[in-house]
Amino acid sequence: MNQKSILITGCSTGIGRCVAEGLHRRGYRVFATARKRSDVAELTEAGLEALTLDLDTPESIDRALRTVLEKTGGTLDALFNNGAYGQPGAVEDLPREVLRAQFETNLFGTHDLTTRVIPVMRRQGHGRILYNSSVLGLISLPFRGAYNASKYALEGLADTLRLELAGTGIHVALIEPGPVTSRFRANAHAMFRRHVDAESSTFRETYAAMERRLTRPGPAAPFTLPPEAVLKRVIHALEAKRPQVRYYVTFPTYLFATLRRMLPHRGLDWVLRRVSREENR
Repeated sequence: MNQKSILITGCSTGIGRCVAEGLHRRGYRVFATARKRSDVAELTEAGLEALTLDLDTPESIDRALRTVLEKTGGTLDALFNNGAYGQPGAVEDLPREVLRAQFETNLFGTHDLTTRVIPVMRRQGHGRILYNSSVLGLISLPFRGAYNASKYALEGLADTLRLELAGTGIHVALIEPGPVTSRFRANAHAMFRRHVDAESSTFRETYAAMERRLTRPGPAAPFTLPPEAVLKRVIHALEAKRPQVRYYVTFPTYLFATLRRMLPHRGLDWVLRRVSREENR
């Protein structure tokens, strides 16, 4: 049996790192990518085939994929689009360039890489394309507008691609994590401090509470799971004969997906506002 190959973005920490190492142990040929050279070096030391890939730069995407295909003889069994970050801030406090940067990484770079991989999978007659979305691709929470929007857009592209690739042997699946242990909060806090003028905002008091939450040690929220919970769903999406369209991870994802179907819009708004008030007390 030939060793299956997979390219994974955003492997420096958290979900990406866990999935890369878990699939490597399972016998996959894993090409783990990260934006920073220091992270690539660390991944290499951990025994992974690591490459630099910056989703914001088409040239970096092209170089990384060409290197992978040179190593595999022109084939690739799977792609896990995991690389992303969260940009906190009220919608009215997000300058155009900040919103654009969020989409550049979370959507445009992912789309660029995916469209370069599809012809490879078409030629070989099979493939798996997985997108790491979020519960915030199903529902929206206040002060996460840029991230919400990028994940909603990602879901739309993935759903459309799944329909367009029907019958090709290429399967598309969405992974939908809720709170998972990672450096996501720390990275989000850094982006908030860099791009949002909290002192001049109507929401400065809320922001103060939000910063306390983002910097608080311990789990980010109730029902937080380790990244191994995502790995389990990724394995099923890669190996099932008929993978699911969506894989929910953590209780909040199941809960909010159910409430979205059951509640009227204003009822769901009430729940989401209350959740936001509780977490930003």
